[in-house]
Amino acid sequence: MKANNFVYTADCAVPRADVFVSEKLDKTRSAVKKLIDGGNVKINGRQCKPSQEISVGDVVEVCVPEAQDCSVKPEDIPVEIIYEDDDIAVVNKPQGMTVHMGNGNTEGTLVNALLFKLDSLSGINGVIRPGIVHRIDKDTSGLLVVAKNDKAHLSLAKQISEKTCRRTYLALLEGNLKSDEGVVTTYIGRSPADRLKMAVVPPDKGKLAVTDYKVIKRYLGYTLCRFDLHTGRTHQIRVHAKHLGYPVVGDTVYGIKKQKFKLEGQLLHAFRLALSHPSTNEEMTFEAPLPQYFTDVLGKLTEI
Repeated sequence: MKANNFVYTADCAVPRADVFVSEKLDKTRSAVKKLIDGGNVKINGRQCKPSQEISVGDVVEVCVPEAQDCSVKPEDIPVEIIYEDDDIAVVNKPQGMTVHMGNGNTEGTLVNALLFKLDSLSGINGVIRPGIVHRIDKDTSGLLVVAKNDKAHLSLAKQISEKTCRRTYLALLEGNLKSDEGVVTTYIGRSPADRLKMAVVPPDKGKLAVTDYKVIKRYLGYTLCRFDLHTGRTHQIRVHAKHLGYPVVGDTVYGIKKQKFKLEGQLLHAFRLALSHPSTNEEMTFEAPLPQYFTDVLGKLTEI
């Protein structure tokens, strides 16, 4: 397949080049940014930046490079698909599985499994992350939605961006929260002490992160808590739980290093996902029960 070249003449002013190209190509702004950063977008014959303003009469040239063969190989890995149609699939990801390739992970990822089980995946996120609209951490379990075509991907990405796709988690926290419910509003960015971690940082060093929390059940020394995400920052719930002073049980990165229970990751589970179907606009809600290792720990605790 050869590269596709497009030429557009702007009939109105647009404040950003990435917005203009995104609308013309029906691609996400992140995908367009990659095109621009790769020198594949020119305005009046000159390479541009994503934030460059477009004026009436400007000539915008776009070169979409030839599609690459997917370098991720299908693998017959057990993974629970709780719903599937022509546009989307909803997956209950197990703890310990990485969502996509990266940092040396070339096998055993959710993408490897999906390429084996599904007949198609969207191509917007490229050859490494086909179909992936949002992620959950390797050692977090639970629900995520996968796009099977580019139209569905754009719809789901917009819902996540506009916060109409609702994601709810359950977590067991160390200690007993003082309040029965509340909202955590901070800025999250790379930790200045450890670049491999995220942290609550000043506004100019991170991105806004908002999480609702509500106590579900109290135990002696622990709290089962529900978290609703308003934003989707990396490690958001884990960082906010630490910020509250009650880290997630099993989280050796943001919590207690020495574990009381024999766990392979944090007790954090994405148990509910609500969205509008990309084609029908039907409101859909999916739930996944707590995994066995999570309920086993709860069974050892004393309610208060």
